[in-house]
Amino acid sequence: MISAGDFRNGVTLEIDGKVVQVIEFQHVKPGKGSPFVRAKLKGVIDGGVVETTFRPTDKFPTAHIDRSDMQYLYTDGMFYYFMDPETYEQVSVEESTLGDALKFLKENMVCKVCSYQGNIYSIEPPITVELTVTETEPGFAGNTAQGAVKPATVETGAVVQVPLFVNIGDVLQIDTRTGEYLKRI
Repeated sequence: MISAGDFRNGVTLEIDGKVVQVIEFQHVKPGKGSPFVRAKLKGVIDGGVVETTFRPTDKFPTAHIDRSDMQYLYTDGMFYYFMDPETYEQVSVEESTLGDALKFLKENMVCKVCSYQGNIYSIEPPITVELTVTETEPGFAGNTAQGAVKPATVETGAVVQVPLFVNIGDVLQIDTRTGEYLKRI
């Protein structure tokens, strides 16, 4: 059990049968009245964000989230298959569960598979990935204004904004959390 007065960013707990993660919290001590905790909570399963208040003495059960490293194998169009590299056990995950992680998923990539009570609810790709540019327009000479960018499609189908000097066949390092170009390799 964790009390609202002990909230920290990243803590997962169960409130009214829903598993939530604390994104932000603030202890408030008003001039009049009793203190309270204002918290922004993100639903672990559905991703919805709610802002609410609690008394510092309110207690909630802690929710244990399992994050295990698994290797992405392949897709059959409807399901994506992952394998535990230690036990060689395979699991299938529906496309709707993957969300934005799908844009940066490449075969044989090791990802974190997140589950709660045995039910997989999301996939976390590595923080940075290296992907090859498959389609982009050439940069034009003279079009060198500061910060000029153009769209580029990488091998997984994701579209990333890149500097003008990036060409087809270049390998890029991309931040999977924001989808931003980091550097050319």
